[in-house]
Amino acid sequence: MSRILVTGGAGYIGSILVPRLLMADHHVTVLDNFRYAQHTLLDWCSDPRLELLRADCRDGDALKRGLNGVDFILPLAAIVGAPACDTDPAAATTINLDAIRLLLELREPRQAIIFPCTNSGYGIGDKGTVCTEDSPLRPISLYGRTKVEAEAAVLASDNSLSLRLATVFGMSPRMRLDLLVNDFVYRAVTDGFVVVFEGHFKRNYIHVRDVARAFQFALDNFPVLCGRSYNVGLSDANLSKLELCAMIKRHVPRFTYLEASIGKDPDQRDYIVSNDRIERAGFRPEYTLEDGIRELVKGAAIVRRTQFTNAG
Repeated sequence: MSRILVTGGAGYIGSILVPRLLMADHHVTVLDNFRYAQHTLLDWCSDPRLELLRADCRDGDALKRGLNGVDFILPLAAIVGAPACDTDPAAATTINLDAIRLLLELREPRQAIIFPCTNSGYGIGDKGTVCTEDSPLRPISLYGRTKVEAEAAVLASDNSLSLRLATVFGMSPRMRLDLLVNDFVYRAVTDGFVVVFEGHFKRNYIHVRDVARAFQFALDNFPVLCGRSYNVGLSDANLSKLELCAMIKRHVPRFTYLEASIGKDPDQRDYIVSNDRIERAGFRPEYTLEDGIRELVKGAAIVRRTQFTNAG
C-alpha cells in the first residue's frame, strides 16, 4: 500500500482514478478546489483511506499539507485543452506550469512523481512520420507549451516519469463534453449533425478508464519505468476527424456530418502517434474507441451540455 497525493483528484480523470486507487488499498489524499461544484467523490467519503483537501494547487501551504508523508504524487490539476487555456492564459500558466514548479520545490526527493502530459506537445507531425517519445516537441498552443515545459521540469527533477496522454474519451462522474470524441457523440445524439473543420487532421485516442489503468501500471512498475516519458493511446486509433465521424455514424445512423469548405479549426494539432514504448513495457488498453462511443451514446440520455463545461 502506498500513500498518494492526487491534485485535481475530483476532475474528469481523477474521478475514475481515485476510486481505483482506493480499491487497490492505497491511501489517497485529494487536493482539489472543486471549482465546478462537482460531487464526484461523495460516495467515497466513508472510506478511511481517503483524505480531502479543498484547496488550490497553487497554494504552497496546502501543498505542504498534502505532501506530508506521501510516497507518490499524481499532479492532475490543470486547465486542459487549447480553448480553455486561451480563455484564461494566466490561470493556464500558473496552474499548468507554475504550480508544478512549486510542487517540485516542496516535495522530498524520495517522493515520486507520475506526471500527466499530452500528445499535444507534438503539434503538427511530419507527414508520413509516426511520433515517438524521441520525436521533437513542437507545441502550437498555450496548453501544449505549458504541459511540455512542466514535463521537462518534472523529468529533470529525477524520481519521476511522464505519461503523454492521447485525446481522452469516455464517461466520467465529472464529465467533459468539450473533448473531441465526447463532443461529437453528444452532438450526434442530441443535434444529429456536426460541421467538421479540417477533417483530415489526425489524432490518437484513449479511454479515460485506460488512463486510470496507465497510472496504476506506472505506480506498480515505477522502478522500471522511472525517468522516461510514455505515449499512452490506442495504437489502432490514429484517426482523422472524418474517420471518427464515420465510426460514430455506425452507432448513430441518423448522424450527419459535413466538412466545411472554408474556416479553420482553432486546434491545429495533426499527428500520428506510436504507443510502442509503454506496450513493450507491458501495458495494453482494454477499451476500444467503439466501446467509448457506445457508452457515450447511453450517457447522452443523462447529461446536459450546460452541466459539463470548463467555463467559470
